[in-house]
Amino acid sequence: MELIVFDLDGTLLTADSVISEYTKETLRLLSERGILYTVATGRALHGARDILAGHTFALPQAFKNGVMIWNPALEGYSHHTHLTLDEIRHVLEAMLSQRVAPFMFTLEPGDRHAIYHPPLQTRVEKDLAESYRSRPDVAVQPASAIPADAEISNISALGTPGAIAAIEAMIEDEADLIAYAGPALEGDDLWWIDIHHMEASKGNAVQLLRQELGVSRVVCFGDSDNDLSMFAMADEAYAPSNAKAEVLSAATAVIGHHNEDGIARFLRERFDLADA
Repeated sequence: MELIVFDLDGTLLTADSVISEYTKETLRLLSERGILYTVATGRALHGARDILAGHTFALPQAFKNGVMIWNPALEGYSHHTHLTLDEIRHVLEAMLSQRVAPFMFTLEPGDRHAIYHPPLQTRVEKDLAESYRSRPDVAVQPASAIPADAEISNISALGTPGAIAAIEAMIEDEADLIAYAGPALEGDDLWWIDIHHMEASKGNAVQLLRQELGVSRVVCFGDSDNDLSMFAMADEAYAPSNAKAEVLSAATAVIGHHNEDGIARFLRERFDLADA
């Protein structure tokens, strides 16, 4: 039995961050054939819930690059990792030294999500906080309000490319941390960075799903460097033509562009799915 694993942004989703009608129908055909599929995304659950709703994503799903695995059947997390106090201190010092505001993502008792931040200085930081506040099921509060029993799963920030590169360099000596960074949607002169524990990766999360679901093969789709860990453990790994160069090189094959239903068209051919 095979398990199909989709990255979302730049892969399964269109440029407008939605599942197209053609892809929606393809997912329905997969479900009717009993072909298993799920997602492994850099998004948090609250940033993906509305996108996935109604598309028969019934299996456990990996969020925040494998930091958390959500089980819809249990309506709870089956796995999650968090940062240690020393790691948190190091990351905060690095970000504050570059005058960028750290956004700390927590998982709290009762599977409650929250995001905490220091005083915000720039319009970009304030707009980002407002964007987080608009999402369902997540509270956005000042850092002084973090409860003692909260576990910080990851820390993110927006800044200039130079500031983000400096932060990456400052945490390189933390062997148990991993950072992903890249151009931000908020502006051409901004980059984002997200830092979490090394044990949390899409590859490790998908390996857990392989074992728990008892599947013999994994077929995955992704476009960015955070997908490379699951490419390494998958039996087949496919990159849309818009993927980063290192992902294209690591792929079993390169398929169609994400904004042209490349993944859905490949799946219809691969599994001989009848058109609607």
